[in-house]
Amino acid sequence: MHSIARTGQTSDPGQKHREIALEHLADAWARAEGEGVESEAIARAAASAALAALVLEYGEETVAEIVATLPDRILSGEFSIGRTLH
Repeated sequence: MHSIARTGQTSDPGQKHREIALEHLADAWARAEGEGVESEAIARAAASAALAALVLEYGEETVAEIVATLPDRILSGEFSIGRTLH
């Protein structure tokens, strides 16, 4: 997994939790790759697990609305690693 830079100090406890979660995910990703699991398989499993957790928390309709925004966000570079967006 490519490393994800921290955004710096924040007073938002939710942001801090997300950063810690990303660190744990990066560690698990690296362990899986070290065991020979392909990056694409890890990514697909992580995406499936994330969507399942969101559906459990917010319901299918809300998650479907969130997912519907992904194509534009992906094409605008929001998820491109190493790219700075303004």
